[in-house]
Amino acid sequence: MKAKELRDLSVDELKQKEKNLTEEIFRLRFRHATGQLDSTASKGNSKKDLARVKTVLREKEAGV
Repeated sequence: MKAKELRDLSVDELKQKEKNLTEEIFRLRFRHATGQLDSTASKGNSKKDLARVKTVLREKEAGV
């Protein structure tokens, strides 16, 4: 997901997306620990998406 796409979302949508990504990272971490995760790159991509969401959310809350 690109930052430009995230900037078009509302604050509530961003918070929901943040919650979903946090849960997804938890599930991926669990699958990795049990050896069921095929691609470890998906874990990194989810972390980067979460960081983008948090950045855009902070920008919107600060009024930038």
